[in-house]
Amino acid sequence: MNLTQSRMCCAFETPILNQVLPPVLILEFTFGLIGNFVALWMFIFHLDSWKPNSVYLAHLALADSIVLFCLPFRADYYRRGKNWIYGDVPCRILLFSLAANRAAGIFFLTAVAVDRYFKIVRPMNRINRMGLGYALWVSLGLWGLIFLATAYLLADPHFYYTNNQTQCESFNICMGFSPLMTWHNTFYIAQFFLPAVIVAFCTFRITWQLRHKTLDRNGKMKRAIQFVMAVALIFITCFCPSTISRVAVWILNIWYDECRYYEEVNLVFYSSVCFTYFNSVLNPLVYYFSSTAFRGTFRKMGNKLLGRGNEEQTFSTDNDISTVEGRRI
Repeated sequence: MNLTQSRMCCAFETPILNQVLPPVLILEFTFGLIGNFVALWMFIFHLDSWKPNSVYLAHLALADSIVLFCLPFRADYYRRGKNWIYGDVPCRILLFSLAANRAAGIFFLTAVAVDRYFKIVRPMNRINRMGLGYALWVSLGLWGLIFLATAYLLADPHFYYTNNQTQCESFNICMGFSPLMTWHNTFYIAQFFLPAVIVAFCTFRITWQLRHKTLDRNGKMKRAIQFVMAVALIFITCFCPSTISRVAVWILNIWYDECRYYEEVNLVFYSSVCFTYFNSVLNPLVYYFSSTAFRGTFRKMGNKLLGRGNEEQTFSTDNDISTVEGRRI
């Protein structure tokens, strides 16, 4: 443990993380790359009819892809015992990319849930009559908000020197008040809780609406429920642990100004951050439940991997979860 005098920030040695996180990050990179490769392939070559929901999912896949290519560098960083060897500018770009695309993953999952809410619960709302242009503007607006909220990570170096090693971290336990660090923590926490409330509301209303339907054509209502539950599962699994642990750090920061009080919660935080990257592995579940086209492609690839004969697939670009009781909503 070291307390850097220039910034008065705590720097901890974490041998457990240095052993465990590199293989975990590489596994997330490998499986996430496979799933998102299939998703992007579908968006580019097999979706001949785009809908607002498809636009949000495509941006989600793009955000996942950017995060995935950051993970090998993060794994190498931990393999070297939290020693960054690639210089200042790559450190800034890496931390900005991780922060921006975590926010993008949350915001576009929320956009998907809201889109499903209006399609299923409020089918007569005028929002449902807005086309792809509306979805594109929403997506650009979300990316603009994300950039404005995280661009400060590109402005300053994030190096901390301890035991002849260079740590590259955006989340550090620092004593005293810092406007940028306060904003960094505030946005990290708020970007989870507000969307989580929205996703929870949409999930409850969609599930309630569909469970009271008396007719289920071809299991479409069941798949619609599976879709919104997959979105909620990703929120809870991937984003909740690191957010709660960061709240704990913030609370401790109010009470204590000595590093020894933070070592355990710091370990929990950086361990739970790995669940955030796991989002890129789980998001293909959202794509799978979103349409017959994705289900057909995943099954076809699974048959190839298992050596089974491939049945002729007819890809439909209709979104199953937009159709219940034989009508488009």
